[in-house]
Amino acid sequence: MDGSIASDCGPSYGSINPVFATSAMSAPPAAGTFGPSAPPASMFDIVPGYEGTMAGGGGGYLPPPMPSVPTPAPEPPPNQPEWLIPSISEERAREALATYVASKCCYSSSPVKEGVITNMESFNTYRYRLETFTESRSTEWSQEPYSGQPVDAGAQPAPGPWQIAVQAPAFFKEHKQTMKVPFTSSVKNCHSCLGMGRSPCSTCAGAGNKVCWVCNGSGHRMGDDRCTHCNGRGRENCSSCNGNGSCQCDTCHGKRQLLVFINLNVKWSTEKDDFLAQQSSGLKEHNLERVSGKELFKDTQYMLYPVMGFPDASLVQASERLVRDHQVKFAQTSRILQQRQTIELIPITKVNYMWKGKPHVYFVYGNEFEVNADDYPATCCCSVM
Repeated sequence: MDGSIASDCGPSYGSINPVFATSAMSAPPAAGTFGPSAPPASMFDIVPGYEGTMAGGGGGYLPPPMPSVPTPAPEPPPNQPEWLIPSISEERAREALATYVASKCCYSSSPVKEGVITNMESFNTYRYRLETFTESRSTEWSQEPYSGQPVDAGAQPAPGPWQIAVQAPAFFKEHKQTMKVPFTSSVKNCHSCLGMGRSPCSTCAGAGNKVCWVCNGSGHRMGDDRCTHCNGRGRENCSSCNGNGSCQCDTCHGKRQLLVFINLNVKWSTEKDDFLAQQSSGLKEHNLERVSGKELFKDTQYMLYPVMGFPDASLVQASERLVRDHQVKFAQTSRILQQRQTIELIPITKVNYMWKGKPHVYFVYGNEFEVNADDYPATCCCSVM
């Protein structure tokens, strides 16, 4: 059998590619057989200031340079707020329970209508939140098919990662941006196809044809009947490469060359920590994660000063600890652009009521007037038949 198969009465069934010489009868190769999946290290030039940069995000986040002038010390807020404790009325508490019960298909409204509220207790539950808005930068070698883009490597020294000007988003708005580092772009032969623009077909192992799936290579279907799918040849044209034995290179898209350059990845993110002051209402803390509170205090600065004069000592201590931790931790790998701290009073009202001579309790909490009533006395189990 020679390298090509032709017929006047049927389609061409491909040929063994002379460049990618593999056996026409061999099985398709495993993934990765036809070359490296990543460019070799030799493709990358050494760029001063970017020696640790690797392909695929290597190099990690880059620490920002030390400021040329001392960082201004944060100042305490000029006016301390008044810590006011909101409370809800008995009517509002009953409305909240009615809304809660209406959302439950198996809850009777009788306790809402007939229950008698005997006592309502308000609890001071404060949530402290510290947010630090940071800018982080990392670099990686990247590549794209070369089709005449500017090549500027070596024209002049590449600017440092933190010397490249970027447009930052509004404070506390997360965003990502990627850009080519100037004076790092060069042209290399494609490492995947060795500069040929095509790669062996992985379906037919570069043969251009494969065993006929109808007759399983015998050339006959039943008895001596010739297989009409392959015209009795036992092999059929490879549909993946149209019988060529090779496909356009996925890496260079047939261009044979790659533009290799360093990408700068800039990420703006908000690092956030919460502290919930201990509260003795009996309501589990996970319920409070879903609600908002009344904002009592808000302070936004480039660098914050911890909260002072708040009546809850545990919250003051948490503010001191978190402000210190954020400024030490995030300054190692990022540039701190702004900080914000808030204190919310999450209102919790414990409602005690009587129904049919027995005491019961429920909680109303958050600005949303959410209700927790684990021991609601009028429930039933029902199912749709």
